Amino acid sequence: MRQFLKQALASTVGSLLGLTLFSAVSIAVVSVTLGVLIQSATESNNTIKISDKSILTIDLSRSIVDINPGKTLQETIAGEANNVIELKSVLNSIDAATTDKRILAIYLDGSKGKLSNTGFATLKEVRTALERFRASGKKIIAYNIDMDKRDYYLSSVANQISINPMGSVDINGFRSETMFFKNAFDKYGIGVEVVRVGKYKSFGETWSLAKFSPAARQETQQLLNNLWGDFKASVGTSRQLTPDSIQKMSDDRGIFTAAQSIKNKLIDRVAYPDQISTELKKISGTDEEDKTTFRHIDIDNYAEIANKKQHNYSRKIAVIYAQGSIVSGEGGSGQIGSDSLARQLRELRIDKEIKAVVLRVNSPGGSALASDIIQREVKLLQKEKPVVISMGDVAASGGYWISTYSNKIFAESNTITGSIGVIGINFNYQKLANKNGISWDVVKTSKLADGNTIARPRTPQELAISQQIVDDIYDDFLNKVSESRKLPKQKVAEIAQGRVWSGTDAKKIGLVDDIGGLNDAIAYAAKTAKLGQDWELEEYPVVEGWEEKLLKRFAGSKEVRSLQSQDPLSTELLKVKSELSSLKSFNDPRGVYVRLPFNFKLD
Repeated sequence: MRQFLKQALASTVGSLLGLTLFSAVSIAVVSVTLGVLIQSATESNNTIKISDKSILTIDLSRSIVDINPGKTLQETIAGEANNVIELKSVLNSIDAATTDKRILAIYLDGSKGKLSNTGFATLKEVRTALERFRASGKKIIAYNIDMDKRDYYLSSVANQISINPMGSVDINGFRSETMFFKNAFDKYGIGVEVVRVGKYKSFGETWSLAKFSPAARQETQQLLNNLWGDFKASVGTSRQLTPDSIQKMSDDRGIFTAAQSIKNKLIDRVAYPDQISTELKKISGTDEEDKTTFRHIDIDNYAEIANKKQHNYSRKIAVIYAQGSIVSGEGGSGQIGSDSLARQLRELRIDKEIKAVVLRVNSPGGSALASDIIQREVKLLQKEKPVVISMGDVAASGGYWISTYSNKIFAESNTITGSIGVIGINFNYQKLANKNGISWDVVKTSKLADGNTIARPRTPQELAISQQIVDDIYDDFLNKVSESRKLPKQKVAEIAQGRVWSGTDAKKIGLVDDIGGLNDAIAYAAKTAKLGQDWELEEYPVVEGWEEKLLKRFAGSKEVRSLQSQDPLSTELLKVKSELSSLKSFNDPRGVYVRLPFNFKLD
């Protein structure tokens, strides 16, 4: 009887497991098939046509990113556009529209919301492309409800700026607001020990101090002044305002109503959306399909034409995007994995069709070991073919480490770079555990066998060893920058110290070669490889579609999306969560990092 029950139980469990597996696979297959059918139907029904006298519309509520993560299944089924667009597509579209006789103007449409969190260096590249468009004699019209600094920085390039009668313009200056956890850690019994090299290497201060150190405050103030100076100069040139007058407006009021914005020449007119639409109809005529609006084409559809390959060339330039914190291993979403990027660089090195490589870096750094693994592959690649660096919003610390061995480094004037310094950080939970009745005991063969434990603070000997490791890595960092940038080591030591620099200052001190964007880097790569016009672009990594993501979800991975904006309190709580979740990227085997101050944000 017992044997019978045992067999029956085993059979039932086996059947349930088989049914579960069959259901999961069936759902995945059906979902993938459904999505493919939806995509095929969508693509077949969307033959893109551009009418004469069209206006290219750019939705300012969308984030401009280096690489698009792709649509989710939900977005595909619903026919929704994901809320990001790739920088390369934006640049290609604006440049194509400049010479396209069917495009009369560009409309910067801010009526759907704010310009998300696109970085200022990215906006600088877009702004430069818009300046070329305007210089061709074509018009740019900008409209918004409320303009924050990002909106206004981009929109100020327009021939005409309008805002809603109830709207406002924010030019109250830049700030960098950092969250500090020392008092909370002291309260709950979490110990933090930081060893570092570099007077300005303030990465660990988030955890070990309650406010900015004097050096970090000085560094941050200088950086903000430089970036704000770039903002005032760019906006001032477009709006025929002096930097001093913009500074006075920022200090005296900061945020201006619609009427005040006109009075201070920040904008040109006040209007409702229907009035803007009527005005645009006068330029382009009425849309043939929707008589309520003007004749236009949105940038997504236009980008498909602008990005379309006209020829198939055997000679290629590869653009490889390195975006996020640098970690050991394969890396995850928002991370640069040393193994995955190094593997991709090796593949490009042996690919005979790839004649030059542009490495686009948007990273605050991370693991020192991971950064060095990537740098080694960049160095080997450069021996075989030209390597050009394009720095995005931030390419600092580990992000700078992986950039040094290259033929040329391009950065925007407001790129955040440098931060040549090293830090070691160790957390221990002895007090927290003891408060809750938990303790540790250890048996060991050697005095230092438990030197990396979380059960207690480190001893003076262990801290001295950690400091020596950090010192050695810092010296190696200096040597590599000196060798690759052809600078005396003493000079590198003077400009290092963990200090962060703007792109403009970095060029003055020799850390970058030229001020320019992604397209400038690509053009230089083609010139260096002597390719003429007979080449095409390939971008890496290849982004996974939602089908692959869906199958990975069945394997246990998760995808979390924010679907709506948060109230101020929730926003602050999410900042806390974000700061603490960043600890997940702390996977350097020795606990040594080359990274910017945590989540440096510009507001």
